[in-house]
Amino acid sequence: MVSLGIAEAATHAQSINRRLGGFDATFTSGPAPAHFVVRERLVWDGADLDGDGQADIANPTGQAPRQTDAYGEGRFHAPRDGGEREHEGVDYVATPGQVVEAPISGYVARIGYAYPDDTTLRYVEIDNPALHLTARVLYVDPKVQVGDTVAVGRPIGRAQTLQHRYPLGITDHVHLEIANLRGRKLDAETLIVARTETDRLAAD
Repeated sequence: MVSLGIAEAATHAQSINRRLGGFDATFTSGPAPAHFVVRERLVWDGADLDGDGQADIANPTGQAPRQTDAYGEGRFHAPRDGGEREHEGVDYVATPGQVVEAPISGYVARIGYAYPDDTTLRYVEIDNPALHLTARVLYVDPKVQVGDTVAVGRPIGRAQTLQHRYPLGITDHVHLEIANLRGRKLDAETLIVARTETDRLAAD
């Protein structure tokens, strides 16, 4: 084995330092330490009504219920027409053109117009005889036909804009009504519940 004397070692170190431009070099082995970004997102869990371990209800847009805007609130039983009637569904915020998903499984029973004086805004109604439920989703450009069988969470159309109908500033949304066999309307927010899910992503 060859070893350097003290003087030779000092000369050797100075030579290396000159080649590195006068900077000290630190050498490490192994991968660089990982950096992560934590991202939180809302996940919507639908109720399991028949006890089979699978959700029977789905959020049609994947977004939160509409809050207060120039035309009121989107929650169930919010006042309408100065308190003369109650809102019979829940409005879920939508981006015009986004995919709208079936809130329940079943078959498409009806496709119609949301307003009798407007031939642009449509609705899709789905019946599920096994669950004794009907779901009507308004403000949807339908991509299904009457008689089609649909599965919960599968696309039924695309969200429409409401800005031409409500020009003072409404939040674009789809309106979801769920009713039981007797026609009693149910609050979708009790059947579709949000939870926060955390993702840990590697940062560049």
